[in-house]
Amino acid sequence: MTTAAMDRTLILVRHAATAHQGPGEDDHDRELTPQGHLDARAAGAWLRTHDFGVDQVLCSSAERTRQSTEGMWAGGCCEADVHYDGRIYNASPETLLDVLREADDAANVVMLVGHAPGVPALASLLADGEGNDSAHECLAAGFPTTGIAVLRFAGPWRDLAFGGARLERFHLARA
Repeated sequence: MTTAAMDRTLILVRHAATAHQGPGEDDHDRELTPQGHLDARAAGAWLRTHDFGVDQVLCSSAERTRQSTEGMWAGGCCEADVHYDGRIYNASPETLLDVLREADDAANVVMLVGHAPGVPALASLLADGEGNDSAHECLAAGFPTTGIAVLRFAGPWRDLAFGGARLERFHLARA
C-alpha cells in the first residue's frame, strides 16, 4: 500500500468554555457556558468550511466535552461515530496516545475531544516541531478552549508515536 493511501488526519479539540466549578460540584459534570455553546458551533462551522469529514470521534466522558461535540455537529461538522471514553478525562499525553492507537483503522480522520493540559501536550509531542510554522506559533501561544489542532501522519493508528506527525493547522474557534 502506498503512503498516500495511509495518510491520516488527527483533529485534537479542547472542549469549549465552561462555568467555574462551584463548591460541592463535580468537575466531571461541569457544563458549557452560553459562549462555550456558541464557540463549539463555530468550531463545527470551521471544520465544515475546511472539509474535515470526521470518521470517528474519541470523546472524554465529561459533560463539557459531550456538549462541545454536540455543538460542533450543530455547527455543521459532519456527524461521526462517537466513542465516549473515561480514559480521556484529564488524561496525560501518554494515555491519550494509547487511546488514539485503538482508533478504528478504517477511519482516516479521527477527532479527539478532551482537556488541558493533556490535549495541548499531546499536540506538541506528536508534532515535535514538524509541520506548518504558523500553526506551531499559534500552538506555542497557548491552546485555549475550543482550540483545534490538525495533524497528519502516515500509517495505521496503532503506529502513531510522539514525533511522528506534522502539525498542519491550528485554529481558535470563536463565535
